[in-house]
Amino acid sequence: MTNAWLLLTVGDARQHGGNDGYEDNPREYYRWDSTVPNHARLAVGDVVALWDKRELIGVSVIDSIETGTEDKARYFCPQCKKADFKRRSRLTPACRCNQCGATFDTPGQKVEPVTTYLARYGRRWVDGRGMLSGAQLRALCDSPNSQLSMRPARWEKLRDALLATGQLNADAVSGLSGQQHRRVPIAGGHRFAKVRTRVGQAAFRAALLEEQGQQCAISGPAPAQVLEAAHLYSYAESGEHHDFGGLLLRRDLHTLFDKGRIAVDPDTGLLDTDPELDAYPVYAELHGKPLVFELRPEHRVWLAAHWNAHRADA
Repeated sequence: MTNAWLLLTVGDARQHGGNDGYEDNPREYYRWDSTVPNHARLAVGDVVALWDKRELIGVSVIDSIETGTEDKARYFCPQCKKADFKRRSRLTPACRCNQCGATFDTPGQKVEPVTTYLARYGRRWVDGRGMLSGAQLRALCDSPNSQLSMRPARWEKLRDALLATGQLNADAVSGLSGQQHRRVPIAGGHRFAKVRTRVGQAAFRAALLEEQGQQCAISGPAPAQVLEAAHLYSYAESGEHHDFGGLLLRRDLHTLFDKGRIAVDPDTGLLDTDPELDAYPVYAELHGKPLVFELRPEHRVWLAAHWNAHRADA
């Protein structure tokens, strides 16, 4: 299982006043210490996503973590002794406590020993500017409303979000987890099943071939192997093969006809294609064209019913 972390780096824009911050180079390394929640949970091989509250900066994999010790200055509100206050660049006094509301220019200070950490990950860095917004990144975390600077995230969600941007291929993203992208084998074999078959379907198709020849009523001549006997009504509901109740259609056009994506205007006899098919020239060019097969009055009755079912509210 791959672990992932969302790591905040804000540089000079930081507002928390409880410490002096950390010297980071987001493309190469990330620093923190034992005063930070989750400080001991990151490990070599974990995926890290760096952000600045507004958007993703980049992603990588931790190659190494260096530890040490040092004395660290901690700052606190002189009124309530809490370290939860903000430094304000445009207001005076310069600091305001989030806990008690006190304002002050000079916070209290104490020095204490801490364990330091430095994670290096520059070797596999992937720039992520413009890929994911801050809101999208928060949604990937175990606790989306967390305010921590080091937040555990779901690798599967991060992976899928990166792929969805279309800016990284599957191999690049899977490489972040230390796993090569590979296709999942599709299970094969056979099984027995009871199915309902259409009685007389072969004879119905043979009659249409005799009547219509080897041509699709919509697109024209085609090999018999790709032509299907399309009922102009729901055979599943009636279970009957009506005279002049079908046309030979190419398989793909048969499917689109059944779904109502292609219909025949009963007033003009011209093809009407769903606007969503405009993205596919082979289907878009059919719009407004007549059928290549001369219709009988019986055909028109069934086609009018099909039209009313799929175009009445259009």
